[in-house]
Amino acid sequence: MRRRDFIKVIAGSAAAWPLAVRAQQPALPVVALVNLRSAEDGVRFADAFRKGLDEAGYVEGQNVTVEYDWLDGRFDRLSSVMADLVRRRVAVIATPGGNYAAQAAKAATTTIPIVFGVGDDPVRLGLVANLARPGGNATGYNFSVAEVPTKRLELFHALVPKAVRIAMLVNPENVPVAARTLRDVPEAARAMGLQIRIFNASTKDEIETAFDTIVREQIEALFVAPDPYFIAQRAQFATLTARYRIPAAYSTREDVEAGGLMSYGADNHEMWRQVGVYTGQILKGAKPADLPVMQSTKFELVINLKTAKTLGLTIPAGVLSIADEVIE
Repeated sequence: MRRRDFIKVIAGSAAAWPLAVRAQQPALPVVALVNLRSAEDGVRFADAFRKGLDEAGYVEGQNVTVEYDWLDGRFDRLSSVMADLVRRRVAVIATPGGNYAAQAAKAATTTIPIVFGVGDDPVRLGLVANLARPGGNATGYNFSVAEVPTKRLELFHALVPKAVRIAMLVNPENVPVAARTLRDVPEAARAMGLQIRIFNASTKDEIETAFDTIVREQIEALFVAPDPYFIAQRAQFATLTARYRIPAAYSTREDVEAGGLMSYGADNHEMWRQVGVYTGQILKGAKPADLPVMQSTKFELVINLKTAKTLGLTIPAGVLSIADEVIE
């Protein structure tokens, strides 16, 4: 072999070395995060999820890839999204903040680990065998207890004691949450001497129609069931409640930041962070069956004082004293 040809061979081999090294590097594990919020709404919570991953030793883009599926209230897309994730054999499916998403994941796979964040009993939802030892491929965070919806109604009643006729809005497409709300809240309302009028809505137009009826029937206040689509429509709720001067109670602080009167519910940022932590632990080799379901212990009352003043309401000092945050 001539010297010039030998140099070409060596040079060509050297140029190929980086490609060969890259080819030998293992692909990063893929975590699929599926949530029914919009991408815009999910940004702040995704940060909390990544913080949890980081605490467990995983940094997005360095040693893990996170795929975000923001479904923007499209419950009908859950089955196809989960089927695709199972087909591609992602490392973990994370479903923070959604009963339906967790159930769809569980229905799609019995082998891929699932880390959920749900607002109902995970045993009753069919996600785990028991809270201490889940026993299957799913574990996560239970961010609600049975008393939360009734406690929210109780606090709402303390804020607007003269309101007797209460409209309750539920999303019928969000079956688990709608069923729980319809089961618990009317019974609690009767015990407080309140009358509940139930409205169903799953679209912007249906929300408008519900408000038209609320105004026409002179219903005095609005209780909004937890739902990712309703959260995404919080600007619409704020506009309509301000226009018609209707006090409203919600489950998340986001609604109150947008102009709602009050919210009472779990600290959602903490739930997303904990789902991230468990996801990282599973990537390290932990089994969902051995990780106990975490229980939320922190619930926050948020009141929008500006909205109260606009509605002509005086917030009782006793309620203000227990509020975790007052927006002025």
